[in-house]
Parts: sequence; structure tokens; C-alpha cells
Amino acid sequence: MSSTGELRHTALDALHRSLGATMTDFAGWDMPLRYGSERDEHNAVRTKAGLFDLSHMGEITVTGPQAAALLDFALVGNIGGVKPGRARYTMICRADGGILDDLIVYRLGETEYMVVANASNAQVVLDALAERSAGFDAEVRDDRDAYALIAVQGPESPGILRSLTDADLDGLKYYAGLPGTVAGVPALIARTGYTGEDGFELFVKPEHAVELWQALTKAGEGAGLVPCGLSCRDTLRLEAGMPLYGHELNTSLTPFDAGLGRVVKFEKDGDFVGREALREAAARAEQNPPRVLVGLVAEGRRVPRAGYAVVAGGEVIGEVTSGAPSPTLGKPIAMAYVDTAHAAPGTPGVGVDIRGSHEPYEVVALPFYKRQK
Repeated sequence: MSSTGELRHTALDALHRSLGATMTDFAGWDMPLRYGSERDEHNAVRTKAGLFDLSHMGEITVTGPQAAALLDFALVGNIGGVKPGRARYTMICRADGGILDDLIVYRLGETEYMVVANASNAQVVLDALAERSAGFDAEVRDDRDAYALIAVQGPESPGILRSLTDADLDGLKYYAGLPGTVAGVPALIARTGYTGEDGFELFVKPEHAVELWQALTKAGEGAGLVPCGLSCRDTLRLEAGMPLYGHELNTSLTPFDAGLGRVVKFEKDGDFVGREALREAAARAEQNPPRVLVGLVAEGRRVPRAGYAVVAGGEVIGEVTSGAPSPTLGKPIAMAYVDTAHAAPGTPGVGVDIRGSHEPYEVVALPFYKRQK
């Protein structure tokens, strides 16, 4: 929300409305939920390509001689070990180990990094980094208004983007970024993605956003590219088993509770916020793991939602964190934290309590969907 309490608008707002988008309040931003059929948008990303406005994400620039040292102290990952031009998935935790947000950090140069936070947590992350920067020769800058972010995702996305840039896309690895020009627009071209498909994120100045969106739309006409809203982004990431802050991740969970302990790098030099609490969480997870994040696939047609109880033998054994119909599987699916005794794939007798009725579900390993390389 803006300081006046009004919804914030991206640089593409008028364009979304001209395309007939259904808009929704997402973390204080007025964002496109869908343009037409969520299923069609989802399937386009799985088989062809989709175009997303992600300008609500929070960009924070960290620069200076001790930028790496600051980020190594403030975050759980080994950020100083990231080579220029590469990116890393990491988290920022509280002193008690609770997850404040999951992040992608791009190293743009020797002493310059861009931290990309979730829209709902951007201010929290900015405040935490600013507070943790005390004593470091580094500057933390709020760059949320400096960027628009457009993503093109799906198997046809490399071909579409290649027609608009001479940047070396073939050499651009997964979790990397390089400066380039796309349709004449200066951009940071990244290859991370949140859909389970190959794709690119283009960080550009807001004044170039409409021009770039239109150029991508035109370039993708013959390849089946369609504009996509937040609704299909959610079903795509759910099928790919990717966590969403506020659902699979929150301050009451450590990375080890979420099955993402691999992002915590105890071996890095120096102290970092949450180190001791996270050591204890790691030991707990090894000896007596708490609930485990699993996939659930419905045997029937009823759709589970976040907060629904997972049951077995008349007992509550867990809770759904995300659920939706899966266009790819043709069945409702969910992610849920369940007791370890019921977490193995194929565990019999597991169900979800949907308005008093215990619907049968199969426990499966995540992700539900993995693209063919």
C-alpha cells in the first residue's frame, strides 16, 4: 500500500486493463489475477509461453566495499561466494531462526548486489538489511521504484527472447543474470523463474515497461505466447513444488522445518543472524524431524485449501499450506506439513478434512511436475 492507503500500480497497469485483466489486491499492489481462462494461461506456460508482470517484487540494492560481508552477516547463505553475473536463492531469518523471507540475490559486480524480496515482505527485508548494515562499509538502497519486472516463461521463451536481443542467452545459466538490450531497451536479463519451466526475468526502467511488453507480445505471436496473471503463477509454482511465503514459509518455521536447510551455510566465515538458533534447529531436524512438507494428490474432485486439516485414523496429522486444481495432472493437489510417520510417499489412510468430510489423498514426493530438460 502507498502511504495514503491506496493500492500501488505498476507501470503496466493501463495495459493490463486494456487487455481486460481481472485485477486483485496483492500485497498492496493492484495486480492482474487473470486475463481470461486461468487454465489456458497455465497450459500456455507449460507448452508454449506466458508473459508476466512481476513489478510488485521488491528490489533492494546493496553496494560498497563490504557489501558481501554485510549480506553474509544478514542472510543465511554464502553470498560472498557468488560470482559476478550469478544469482543465489537464500533466506533472511530472525535471530530465533524464523524465516522473514526467501530471496534471490544477484551479484551485479564486484561490490554491487541486488536482493529481490517478495512483495509482501519487501519493507521488512529492507528494514532488516538497513538495521543489520550498522558497522559495515556498505549502502542499502530501496530500488523498488527503479525497476519494472517482466517475465517470459515456458518452452518457447528462449526463442521469443532470442529474436529481440543479441545477448548470449545460450551462455546464460540457470540462476544467472547479465546486462543486455531487449527490443532496444536496456535490461538485466535473468534466468531464474518460479513456474517449473525455462524462462527469463527482465529488470528494466518503469518507463520502458510498456514498450518491452508490447515487443515481447509481438515476438511471441507465432509461438503461442499469452499474458498471464497471478492465479496461474500460483498453480504453476504449486505443481513445481516451490514454496510461497505466507503458505509454506513463515516466521514460525526455520529453513530446516521447511525442508530447505540446504540454504543455510554454517561453513561460511564469520557470524550471521540466527546462526545459533539455526544450529539447534538443524540438530532437531536430524534427530527428531518435526512435520515434513509433502505433496498430496486427490483421489476425488474436491479441492483442498490452505489451513485445511490433514487426517489419518481419525487424528489430525498435519495441515494444508497450498491447494488448487492441477491443470497438468487433471486432479486437485496440495502441499502440506504432516507428521513424519505419515510423510512417506504412498502412506495409506491419509485424507484431508474438507468441510467435515475426510477426502482420500495420496502422499507423493515433491515436485508434482518436473519439466523434461
